[in-house]
Amino acid sequence: MVEHTWLWILKYMMRTLRASAGAEYRNLAAWRRFWRSWQQYRMLSPTNRRPSAKYLYPCIGDDTAETPIDPIYFYQDAWAFERIVERIPRAHIDVGSHHTFVALLSKVVPVTMVDIRPLSLPLESLRFHQGSLLRLPFADGSVSSLSSLCVVEHIGLGRYGDPLDPYGTEKAVAELIRILAPGGNLYLSLPLDDENRTYFNAHRAFSEAYVLDLFGSLEIIQQRYIYGTSFLEEKTPGSGFGTGCYHLTKR
Repeated sequence: MVEHTWLWILKYMMRTLRASAGAEYRNLAAWRRFWRSWQQYRMLSPTNRRPSAKYLYPCIGDDTAETPIDPIYFYQDAWAFERIVERIPRAHIDVGSHHTFVALLSKVVPVTMVDIRPLSLPLESLRFHQGSLLRLPFADGSVSSLSSLCVVEHIGLGRYGDPLDPYGTEKAVAELIRILAPGGNLYLSLPLDDENRTYFNAHRAFSEAYVLDLFGSLEIIQQRYIYGTSFLEEKTPGSGFGTGCYHLTKR
């Protein structure tokens, strides 16, 4: 077991070094483009508009053919935002979703965010409560609008300083169901795979059959899927790793 562990570490380090070498090569090319454009810009500029080297502020690698986008957060956040706003809840609770999603949502809906780590910046429209998804500070059946996007798969892996727990996801889902009010709306996303797997300590992924069993006491209003750069209404069996987005309600 120890030999296998060291072999894995060695292979991981080699992959990391190769990736770093590739990144450095790309950075070198980007730096060449930067200095070339700097010289051209200076030649184009009249004396009173010529930039000073004192104020150089290199932004390397932004000159891509397309705007880089993380498809998971791009699609899931837009999907959840639309679903929540069109229902105009009097108040909304979010547990651990991406701060940009929560900040924007708080500008159109009163939002309280719960997360294990405090936000490093205040926002007047957003209420924040530091806490654990395993012990949410809400009474049973008291929350009518609730979201937790790409969160439950991390619980119990220690990645964000939380205690280790092999059943962290199951406990987190149970806690969300506990506080959801009858007739309330839950917007949730998590990784899907052909079978349950733990990618320690990044996240877990689940078969959809297992996910649907976890939410067995809830009714699915809508489900959407993110695979690669596609946002889909239906999941194809054997699709491999992706993300499921679920709008659920408590009967």
